[in-house]
Amino acid sequence: MIVKYLNNKFFTLYFTPFLLGCLTVLSFQPFNLTFINFFILPIFFYLIIFIKKKSKSIYRKKPFKLHLFIFGTSFGFGYYLSGIHWITNSLTFDESFKFLIPFGLILVPLFLSLFFSIVTLIIGPFLSLNLKSIFLLSGSLSFSDYLRAKLLSGFPWNLWAYSFSWSTEIIQILEKTGLFLFNLLIITIFTLPAFIFCNDKIHKKFLIFISIILILFSLYMYGNYSINKNKLFLSTAIDNYNIKVVSPNFNLEYGISIEEMKNRLDKLIRYSDPKKNKKTLFVWPEGVFSGYSFKEIIQFKKIFQTSFSENHIILFGINIFDTTKKGFYNSMIVANHNLEIIENYNKQKLVPFGEFLPFEQQLNKFGLKKITEGHTSFIKGKIQDNLIIGQLNILPLICYEVIFPKFIQKSNEQTNLIINISEDGWFGNSIGPHQHFAKGIFRAIEHNSFLIRSTNKGISAIINNKGEIIKKLNNTETGHIEYQVPLIKNKNKNKNDLIFFVVLFTYILIFNLYKKNNEK
Repeated sequence: MIVKYLNNKFFTLYFTPFLLGCLTVLSFQPFNLTFINFFILPIFFYLIIFIKKKSKSIYRKKPFKLHLFIFGTSFGFGYYLSGIHWITNSLTFDESFKFLIPFGLILVPLFLSLFFSIVTLIIGPFLSLNLKSIFLLSGSLSFSDYLRAKLLSGFPWNLWAYSFSWSTEIIQILEKTGLFLFNLLIITIFTLPAFIFCNDKIHKKFLIFISIILILFSLYMYGNYSINKNKLFLSTAIDNYNIKVVSPNFNLEYGISIEEMKNRLDKLIRYSDPKKNKKTLFVWPEGVFSGYSFKEIIQFKKIFQTSFSENHIILFGINIFDTTKKGFYNSMIVANHNLEIIENYNKQKLVPFGEFLPFEQQLNKFGLKKITEGHTSFIKGKIQDNLIIGQLNILPLICYEVIFPKFIQKSNEQTNLIINISEDGWFGNSIGPHQHFAKGIFRAIEHNSFLIRSTNKGISAIINNKGEIIKKLNNTETGHIEYQVPLIKNKNKNKNDLIFFVVLFTYILIFNLYKKNNEK
């Protein structure tokens, strides 16, 4: 029965890979059914080899390389359609963008699927049912993920490694390996069960399964040891700072009046519940001032002076106008109780179409603009130092900048806190905010620092340096969370991806050695 379906071109080249790709979303937040990947990637591996063999007999009408490309595209389309379909929710807030929903739903996943298509096309002819081919596929998929994170503006979303975001023990190795090497390791572990299809003796297959269990067990034991050791370290930490994270849960609205803005500010202050004699950093999210610039909220200076004291500093997202460049930055600022800017950071990684419009002059002619409020694109911020306020040395990350490990790798060695502010209301009650939140867990471990996350609509949290969630507000909750955060200086020496390429090169060597031995 199975052979009959596999011999059906539509079932093997289109339906099955698309279904497998769609199912991968269940391994990520908020579902966390990681085990499903132990079936998906081995089947993916087997079907590539099946297509390679059968294309010259059953599928003779077209070249088998085209079949491999179609197969990879079908899988990739399902992978990205199920994983990032929620981005089209951002097109529902403005009537002029709704006609783009079908394009966003189809074209974006279709374009991203090329990262699977090209890999399948290139390595498919070299794959066979053996261990060396498993290493070749694992290395190729991980390198494809690396390129996806780097090419154009980069989009390292839902790498296979993120399917372990629920297990803080297993992902502790991130501090030593970095994201991309860990991703390579996880893809290999997921694909190794494909060895069951190989024509080897049963004891070899048994050894492979034992190896998978031992690797995961070793990662868990190392992580558990690291977490317990860290608890002892944190109990003796001397430098602490009281931080309040506010999640106001405001509705996303364009063009709100000054009176409505004042009401918002009153609510923010009420949720913040400032104690005048308590030294505190208040962290408000991105987007709370809904399109207003810093110069426009200066009129609320007296409200800040009345509500806050000299013991308080307030960090929040706001637009800042650059008189030289005649445009706005999407910024994170730190202000005192007099609403005077102490430090500010301008976002470097802008969201394509969300915060800037590619080929803006040409597309403006068709009435298109960026999705966020305002017509012209935001100005891209330059590389700059951390935000330093007294004993705080803050690595600032606005919105989806938290998905890029490069900010962690290039950070100041004196960094003792990571702050990520975001507005996830664009994606409603979808799986998007959950996936976004998971990236913060990884960045905290990679940098060995506490990560503070404040969102308007989304998941706000205080995450410790081992990725453990200390306190959290879900995307439907309003209020604040407070904690005496230990300020840990980063001791992580993993500042580049060299170790990833060393291991990747080792995979290639393994493949070549096996290939030469077989030829002999």
